[in-house]
Amino acid sequence: LKCVCFRFSMIPTNSSYYYGPQGEAPLSRTGYVFLAIVMALFTGPAILLNSTVIIVTLMHKKLRQPLNYALVNMAVADLGTAMTGGVLSVINNAEGSFSLGRTGCVMEGFAVSLFGITSLCTVALIALERMFVVCKPLGQISFQKKHAVGGITLSWFWSLTWNLPPLFGWGRYELEGVGTSCAPDWHNTDPHNVSYILAYFAVCFAVPFAIIVASYAKLMWTLHQVRTLKSQGGAVAKGEMKVASMVVLMVLTFLISWMPYASLAMFVVSNPDVKINPLVGTVPVYLAKSSTVYNPIIYIYLNKQVASPPWVDEEESEAVTVVEAARVSPS
Repeated sequence: LKCVCFRFSMIPTNSSYYYGPQGEAPLSRTGYVFLAIVMALFTGPAILLNSTVIIVTLMHKKLRQPLNYALVNMAVADLGTAMTGGVLSVINNAEGSFSLGRTGCVMEGFAVSLFGITSLCTVALIALERMFVVCKPLGQISFQKKHAVGGITLSWFWSLTWNLPPLFGWGRYELEGVGTSCAPDWHNTDPHNVSYILAYFAVCFAVPFAIIVASYAKLMWTLHQVRTLKSQGGAVAKGEMKVASMVVLMVLTFLISWMPYASLAMFVVSNPDVKINPLVGTVPVYLAKSSTVYNPIIYIYLNKQVASPPWVDEEESEAVTVVEAARVSPS
């Protein structure tokens, strides 16, 4: 009996916003086990893939180039998300409750948010870097190590700046979904908390998304202009299509991973009395965490023009041909 009471005592303080009788667990034991298995299927590959990216980059000097710094930074952030949010979610779901107490909830919420927003900002940074290299908006200034390091530093600083406030009273970290993970509290209707959530959404989701869309739009327009001005078909046209496909894939993955989470948060903030099924509140959380698997696959393993295996000598791809053409095209 004591065990059951302790287990349900950790149901989030906002549990009244979810369907289900007061004092009862949001899910059955089977439901929690199922979520643990699902999270394990995401977390295991995420740890393996991102660790591989980091280790291979450290082992091979050829990969330690400025344009690859952001990719490694994203792998570090995603590995951090998987190790904190992923592993703890698997353990807590297997136990059927959050077992780390209030302090553990705050620290887990902070760590997962810090790594997650850093990864999200790095996705925007990668888009900006590619636009910078191809479109040369600053003329003949080339992309150098100092630019790469500056961008990475900014991504961590930006994330830290907006995830520290809940530790000092502006906003707070609270249990979410089925009560086995923590995040910024979207449910609290206190104006002080709502102001934080609105600011958080604007600077940690809307701004990076705008950068991604603007950067890739500029990049695609430049590649199209190169093909038109130089009257080149064949390899250049094929390369343009490949780059376009990658861009669409990147943007869609970003939206699938983060849009449901951001949309649910804004919906709850604008409708504070809404009743949400626990699973509905949990699915967007898992989609956001699933980006730790998609990111290394899309940005690294499928992207030969940015990071090709150092032990393989390959001919230039069509996409690289497009980039080279863009570099000599008029601004």
